Amino acid sequence: MPRRALDNPIILPVLGLLLEQPTHPHQMLTELRRRSDAHAAAITRGTLYNTVAALTQAGWLAPLERQRSGNRPERTVYALTDAGREELVRRLDAQIRTPQREFSRFLGAVAYLGALGPDGAVEALTERGRRLRQRTAEDERRLEEALAAGVPRMHVIEAEYALSLARAEIAWVDSVIGELRSGTLPWPTGAMSELEEEDA
Repeated sequence: MPRRALDNPIILPVLGLLLEQPTHPHQMLTELRRRSDAHAAAITRGTLYNTVAALTQAGWLAPLERQRSGNRPERTVYALTDAGREELVRRLDAQIRTPQREFSRFLGAVAYLGALGPDGAVEALTERGRRLRQRTAEDERRLEEALAAGVPRMHVIEAEYALSLARAEIAWVDSVIGELRSGTLPWPTGAMSELEEEDA
């Protein structure tokens, strides 16, 4: 098995989910997508089934039983092995201890913000801020509902972290908009200003 099969970023969420209880891949996919927008966008059925196969081959998961519901095909329920628990703890410890520079599409795009021109940049950032506020308000509501329903805070601590990041991004976006509107953010010269003139 290629080593890269065990480097997939969904491995940690899969191991963590199976720490809670044994389940079959279809339910894993549903639960991971329900818990995280990032997982919903990144995890396909094929990716998850390949990951489960790789984890089983590595000895971190083991088939527990087969279940059938109505006319649906049989589904294999998987459980975390002792080696899987050890790997989960090892990965968690390493990832929590060691900050990584994680590249995002927004980070890549904002590096060329000047190409939009001052008005275009303000318009785009204003729209981003509006959408972030909507999403953050919804995420806050869902978190409050979970806590009110008795979900232990430790089980939703990642939602708190995501909200902190979103609030920080909103504050940054607002500050850049303010600087663009006041003219205190110097506009680039050279290639970007020439591009702006071409678009005018």
